[in-house]
Amino acid sequence: MDDAFTAAERDALYKAIFSRRDVRGQFRPDPVPDEVLDRILLAAHHAPSVGFMQPWNFIVVTDPAVKSRIHADFARANEEAAALFEGERRALYGRLKLEGIREAPVNLCITCDRERAGPVVLGRTHLPAMDLYSCVCAVQNLWLAARAEGLGVGWVSILHEDVLKQALGIPERIVPIAYLCLGHVSHFETTPELETKGWRKRLPLEDLVFRDRWEGE
Repeated sequence: MDDAFTAAERDALYKAIFSRRDVRGQFRPDPVPDEVLDRILLAAHHAPSVGFMQPWNFIVVTDPAVKSRIHADFARANEEAAALFEGERRALYGRLKLEGIREAPVNLCITCDRERAGPVVLGRTHLPAMDLYSCVCAVQNLWLAARAEGLGVGWVSILHEDVLKQALGIPERIVPIAYLCLGHVSHFETTPELETKGWRKRLPLEDLVFRDRWEGE
């Protein structure tokens, strides 16, 4: 394999990065072909991981009954979350669609087995959360690969971890990292939905980059 990227390959990578969106309401019911899902999961499996421990597992969910159980927990957690905001912020929160659990043909739960490489892991000796961060890298790999395949992904984080683990039969020692909705979509938004709906704006990069040490406080 030639390790140099052509200009077209480089541009395709940036296109995937800049056009990736958190999809909630645009899912179509078309099934995701097995070979496409396999490619996406393989991309996730090639994420970097501390000590090459590869602590992830991928639970593929297509059973409507399981999806409905997860959605019911989302509905309860979403009510709890809404109550934490006040006034117009709460009203805006109530107008946002924050999941596509039942609409997306595929749901995916990515987990972390923190014991996979034993009690002492190269690179995790002083920063013990590095295995969790490694699994987040797998999520990003999967998300970008899905975008390149023309599929949308939505991350559902408004869930009770204990209910999620029970619904999916996840062992006590395993940590759920991400619950994702995946499928073909009617369209990709040109701008992140939370920005267009007035929730948050993208921060200027120049305000976030420091040189050599923290600045501003």
